[in-house]
Amino acid sequence: MKVVFAGIVARYPFGGVTWCSLMYLLGLRALGHEVLYIEDTGECIYDPEQDAISLDPGYGTRYIHQALDPFGLGRHWSFVNYDGTYHGMSKDDVLRFCRDADLYINLSGGSWFWRDEYARIPRKVFVDSDPVFTQLAIAKGEPWYVEFFRGFDRLFTFGANIGTPACDVPTSGLTWHHTWQPVTIEHWAAPRPAGDRFTTVMTWRIESFTDVDGNKDREFLKLLDLPSRTPARFELAVNGPRDLLQAHGWHTVDAMQVSRSPWDYRAFIQGSMAEFGVAKHAYVSRRSGWFSDRTECYLAAGRPALVQDTGWSAYLPAGTGLLAFSTPDEAVDGLARIEADRDRHARCAAEIAREHFEASRVLTALLEVACG
Repeated sequence: MKVVFAGIVARYPFGGVTWCSLMYLLGLRALGHEVLYIEDTGECIYDPEQDAISLDPGYGTRYIHQALDPFGLGRHWSFVNYDGTYHGMSKDDVLRFCRDADLYINLSGGSWFWRDEYARIPRKVFVDSDPVFTQLAIAKGEPWYVEFFRGFDRLFTFGANIGTPACDVPTSGLTWHHTWQPVTIEHWAAPRPAGDRFTTVMTWRIESFTDVDGNKDREFLKLLDLPSRTPARFELAVNGPRDLLQAHGWHTVDAMQVSRSPWDYRAFIQGSMAEFGVAKHAYVSRRSGWFSDRTECYLAAGRPALVQDTGWSAYLPAGTGLLAFSTPDEAVDGLARIEADRDRHARCAAEIAREHFEASRVLTALLEVACG
């Protein structure tokens, strides 16, 4: 098949966001499909060098190319700027590719437009990486937003409980199919021994969906004193209140620097002993079943993960290699269990990644639903 894949790599030029799109592209290509990456959000890019939203897309387009070119995809992308100019592949080449494309995949709002060339593709799917937030935004009933989602043939979400009795989030009459983030396992094998700290990469508060009080800070503050209760060592790559966190025993580094490129982000994960991950309040309180693409990468690198339960433990093995917690006491216990048998947890982490998140497995299942 020919697949047009829309993502947000330039809009949010950070390693974790990049790997999300990149692993879809690489996984689809490995299955024998021809792929085109498109970014067409109508928004300006964030330029880390200026630490500002920029009218000049230069940083973002260079970033896309530098991320895709090492994998032989340097000629397979196009960025549509807010002013309608095309960068990378020309508009004519994009139109030509779309003309006989078979499938359009929109990840996380990689385009907010129903251009004719996208609408004419026979099968169109949206992949929601922000469950709860997305569904609550649709439920507000803004006509253009509702119609945008109704334009897709299939809707997928990382929230395993969305649309089930386990989660009370309204679905507005839309059917959401569950999927995981696909992981290209071969790109995550750690080249060196594990470190000695529990780490994560996190955003304290997101800038979007500001009307939903569901950010990560609400959950993390419940665990603020955790370092005083355990001998475990932590390193948080965070863009939040680093002084507050350090005052409570958390070692912090700048999340922007750790995530500056796909390679920096991967190296940080590979250099960890394990992940300690806290979820957004909205994911937890609404029992969404969301599971982190970042955590999947830790597991693929053979790094165990102790992460907050959002309802995901009903779908994934939790106990060895991947551990769930809901209370501070459970977090303390999980940290001790990983520290006591690191090698066994590391082996199980890698096995879980291969069994549940390997790209060919996840994408084959998605394509069966998308094209069925």
